[in-house]
Amino acid sequence: MNFAHALTALAVAAAAGGLIGAEREQARADRDGGEFGGVRTFPLLAIAGGLAGLLRPALGPWIVAALLLAVVLALGISQAKARADDVGVTSEVAAIVTFALGVTSTTPELLPDAERYLLVAGVAASTMALLALKRTLHGFIARVSTDDVFATAKFVLLALVVLPLLPDRAFGPFGALNPRKIGWMIALVAGVSFAGYVASRVVGSRRGLLVAGLLGGLVSSTALTVALSSRAKQQAELTRLCGVGIIAASATLFPRVLLIVAVVYPPLARSLALPFGLMAAASYGVALFTFFGSEKADAGAGVDFKNPFELGEALRFGVIYGVVLVVARAAHEYFGGAGIVVSAAVAGLADVDAITLSLADLVRSHAIGAVAAPAIVVAALVNTIVKAVLARVLGGKSLGRAVAPALFATAALGGAVLALEALGVG
Repeated sequence: MNFAHALTALAVAAAAGGLIGAEREQARADRDGGEFGGVRTFPLLAIAGGLAGLLRPALGPWIVAALLLAVVLALGISQAKARADDVGVTSEVAAIVTFALGVTSTTPELLPDAERYLLVAGVAASTMALLALKRTLHGFIARVSTDDVFATAKFVLLALVVLPLLPDRAFGPFGALNPRKIGWMIALVAGVSFAGYVASRVVGSRRGLLVAGLLGGLVSSTALTVALSSRAKQQAELTRLCGVGIIAASATLFPRVLLIVAVVYPPLARSLALPFGLMAAASYGVALFTFFGSEKADAGAGVDFKNPFELGEALRFGVIYGVVLVVARAAHEYFGGAGIVVSAAVAGLADVDAITLSLADLVRSHAIGAVAAPAIVVAALVNTIVKAVLARVLGGKSLGRAVAPALFATAALGGAVLALEALGVG
């Protein structure tokens, strides 16, 4: 490494340490002392790590170990001087991470310069975020139940141990069922839903029905529609806001599906971007307009969701996905593109994720052609209309009037985009 590269690497290390140190300085100010290090200490730790990396080729790996030992001793002295009620290890662990970032920055064998510096910056930013989100993370953990912990642990264990062992070959009718693919699709959908579940638990139920809808749509827009319809039936004064939550959840369905498709087969996501983007924008616009025109915009949501990592929920989706995959393959085999669209419409009555993943997998394997994107849009349109019907049936006429115009208009917009694309317009 030449002189210019060495200076650049040290500068990147110092900047990474500065990010972490700035957060620790703020934490120390909030606590009126008691935290190890700050805006000067952490850049120095990163520079020490950077110098260790620079010296390693000439002096050997022991120089890195020696300097790391010196850092650990300094941390031990800091802990010994701290008052008993201030003793913690978060800042000390952050200090070791900072030293490691410095070493990484000046280790050219690891990655090319640009990628290595990006890695250092990304890890520094992530570390800073973890430190800054202390209260938020602690608040989330306080809301997590024992059942959530066990459900998540069991699911992660299955994803890491069992799923990789599943056979990676075709079974069943039309060779449509691949156990390993089905397992990973379950993990993908559960992961997206779990992100929304975590967000809803972090935010809590005090941010209003609009936020409940936005986050609940990531978990299950249908489940949220049922919950808010029941609430509107019980508390008629909240009918309008329950409608806002349902519309917002229905809007969140579209970016959720786009995200899932983008992971499985990005070219298909590009085909869905226009219709789903327009439908999401329209629904979000109506939800926001209605929300800010409501007199009780601060009403709590009080909506509970099941942990998507519960094995029962995951296995239920796996069964649905497998059935839909076989049906979609059979529909295409016997009825061509029209059969795919009809099967998507029927599947959309209950679930959009299963038919979306089925068609994404089929189009990726070239088993079907350009009909996949229109079929997924049809499934989303049918599911949107189903939520309007659920709101009317479960929530009453008032909720139906609050929800139906927006959801039917969204469906009509999606249908119009499909028609224009079929005619070759745009």
